[in-house]
Amino acid sequence: MGATMTSEQLAAYLDRFLKVPELPDSPQALNGLQVGNSGRASRILGAVDACQASIDAAVTRGADFLVVHHGLFWGGLQRVTGRFGRRLRALIQHDVALYSAHLPLDCHAEVGNNAVLAGDLGLEAPVPFGRYQGIEIGLMGGLEIPLTELAERVAERLGAAPRVIAKGPSRTKRVAIVTGGASDLIAEAYERGVDTFITGEGSHHTFFDAEEWGLNVIYAGHYASETVGVQALGEHVRDRFDIPFEFFDHPTGL
Repeated sequence: MGATMTSEQLAAYLDRFLKVPELPDSPQALNGLQVGNSGRASRILGAVDACQASIDAAVTRGADFLVVHHGLFWGGLQRVTGRFGRRLRALIQHDVALYSAHLPLDCHAEVGNNAVLAGDLGLEAPVPFGRYQGIEIGLMGGLEIPLTELAERVAERLGAAPRVIAKGPSRTKRVAIVTGGASDLIAEAYERGVDTFITGEGSHHTFFDAEEWGLNVIYAGHYASETVGVQALGEHVRDRFDIPFEFFDHPTGL
């Protein structure tokens, strides 16, 4: 039997744990409790995105608290019609609370996307890397390993084959990680002596950035690279409060 906790209490705990009030982010991120419910927080579903599929999964699986990395309001102010209206109506009609954490979940030292992935890949003595919105959200550290083996580790951990731009050394020494869409940080990787940069996705021109600066770039997939934080956060809450948690995997292939 799970602990008795309201959605407002759980949201308040997550705000403190993730330092939501202290961290900058895009205004559209709207971190924290985005949609309230009647107060229940008896079963948690985690997902990367607040898409219709994730909301429907929360309903069908009996979850009353949905935790996501990408929330509802990335489009900014918009009419409550069409698919946006359908998402909101489904949450409200089925009494599902929605909590979102973007940068606070990227940079958290314990359950953050970058911290979890860095630990799983074996990054040694990691230090902050990757300045965005005024804070460093990623990590950089030592990892002496053949590039091919590192790519295999990424694929095994994330369950998706990465795209590798092998323009640096065949054996890595200094690796940086910023999950999601952070290819604009390749320049910082070069400036800080990184030979291999891992992120989710990037633009066409980044091939030439890697080629001309002599870097390896591993594109692990935006979605895949950001599955680890939500899972770690849900497991943390499950273990701390004895509330059932399940992760809903809805890969985009991107």
